[in-house]
Amino acid sequence: MSERFDVVVVGSGAGGGVVAGELADRGRRVLLLELGPHRTAADFTRWEAKAAHDLWWPIRFALIDGGAGGAVALIAGRCVGGSTTINTKVALRAHEKDYAKWHEASGLAGGSGEPFGSADLDAHYDRVERRLGVRERTDWRKSVRTVEPAFRTLGAPLEAVRSYTDANCMSCGSCLQGCPTNAGKSTLNTYIHDAWAAGRLEVRANAYVQRVVVEHGEATGVEYVDEEGTRRRVDAGVVVVAAGTLNTPQLLLRSALPDSPSSRLVGRNLGFHPARLVYGLFDEPQDNHMVYPITAHAMAHQHDEDGGFVVEATTIQDPIGFATTLEDENGPLYGHALVEAVRAFRRWVGLLVMVNDDNNGSVQLDENGAESYTAAFTPPEQERIGGALDFARDVLREAGASTVRWTGLLTTHVQGTCRMGSDPERSVVDADAQSWDVRRLYVGDGSVVPRTLSVNPSLTIMALADRLAAHIDADPNAYLS
Repeated sequence: MSERFDVVVVGSGAGGGVVAGELADRGRRVLLLELGPHRTAADFTRWEAKAAHDLWWPIRFALIDGGAGGAVALIAGRCVGGSTTINTKVALRAHEKDYAKWHEASGLAGGSGEPFGSADLDAHYDRVERRLGVRERTDWRKSVRTVEPAFRTLGAPLEAVRSYTDANCMSCGSCLQGCPTNAGKSTLNTYIHDAWAAGRLEVRANAYVQRVVVEHGEATGVEYVDEEGTRRRVDAGVVVVAAGTLNTPQLLLRSALPDSPSSRLVGRNLGFHPARLVYGLFDEPQDNHMVYPITAHAMAHQHDEDGGFVVEATTIQDPIGFATTLEDENGPLYGHALVEAVRAFRRWVGLLVMVNDDNNGSVQLDENGAESYTAAFTPPEQERIGGALDFARDVLREAGASTVRWTGLLTTHVQGTCRMGSDPERSVVDADAQSWDVRRLYVGDGSVVPRTLSVNPSLTIMALADRLAAHIDADPNAYLS
C-alpha cells in the first residue's frame, strides 16, 4: 500500500529545496526525497577527502569530441541541500541578454505573451534574496588586494560580489566542504530545515528514486528505494523532478515518457558554463585558502561580444584538489615541479574564469542504464575558453606572479537538459515547467534553463523554483483538489 502526498519533490538543491519548502510553508503536504545523506553544520569540518566522499557526487566527466579534446569535470553536491550546501553562494541575476538567448532557444514566453524576461522573474528574485539575506561582500582579503590593481590596468576592474552569506561568515574558506557556521545560506538551512523542524515537511534522505510512475498520461507518484534497500511507492497529486541537470534527464528517461519531439529532447542541450582555475605564484604568503572564496568579480567580458567570460577572485582548491589538477603548457604537473608547487601552497593566488557556452552537450543512458556525458565546443566557444585563460594569465603576470599554472576545464554550473519553452518542438517542459507529454509532472531545477547563463546560476534556479511553487500552489489545473 502506497502513501499519498499533495506533492513529492525529487532532489533538494537550489530547485527542489525551494519548491518543497515554499509549498510546505503554504500548507501543502510535501515529501522531499534526496539521494544523498542529511548532514548539517555539526558534520561540516574542513576535511577535504571526507567531504568529497560524504557531500559530493563522485566526479563525473563529459568527454569533449569523444575524448579527443579532453574532458570537462562535472562537480555537484549529493546531500540534503544539494550543491547549495557546497557552493560559494554567489547571488547574481540573469541579464537581459541571457533572457534573449532563452527566447531564441525555445520560444519561451512570459505571462504577458511577450518573450520571457525580468518582468516575469524579478518578483521571485526579490523573494528569494530576502529569504537568503543576500548582501554585498566588500571584505576583500590580501589576495584580492594583490591582484586588484592588475584588473584595473587591464580594463576590467573588480567589483564586490553579492552573496547569500550572513555575518557569521568567518572567511575560513571551507565553503566546498559545507559551511561550519551556517553562514552560507543553503536550501538546507533556509527553505528545508524550518519546515522540517516544525513538522510541515517530510524529508527522506538516502532515497534513490528509480522512476516517475506515469499512468494514462499523468504522473501519479514515484517509486524509490529507501536507505534500508526496500522499494517503496509514493502517490502524489503533483510530481516535481529536481534531481539536478545531470540526474533529472536520467530519471525521466527511466520513466518511459511518451515518445514525442519534446521527450526526445530529454538530456539534450546540456550547457556547462565551463570554468577553470588559474593560479599565480607570489613571493609573499597570500593565504588564499583562508578567505571567502568569491568576494570580487570582473564583469567587463561578460557578454559574448566582449569575450564571453566572467572572472571571480580569489579562490584556491584545498591541497588534494590543488595537487591533482595543476597543469601547464605541457600538461599535468608531476614529479619535482608538482612537489615544489604544493610546498608553495600559501603563496598561490587563484582566479576562477567561467565561460559562456552554447549548450552543445548531452546526457545519455545506454541499454543497460549506464550514464555518459558528451561535450562539443564550437570554434566561437573555444575562442572564449582560450581568451578567458589568456586574460587571467595576463592579470596574474601584471600583478607580479613569477609563475602561472592552471587546471583543466570543470563545472559546477551545468544547465539545460530539460529546456523550458513555449514551443514543444524545442523544449521538454512548458513555460510553467510542466511536461508537454505528462500532466502533473513538473521539472524544477537547472535543467529547465533554456540556454546557459552568463553568471552563476543558483539564484536564478531558486527564483524559477519560487515561481514554480507559486504556480503549483495556485493549482490552476485542480491537481491538488
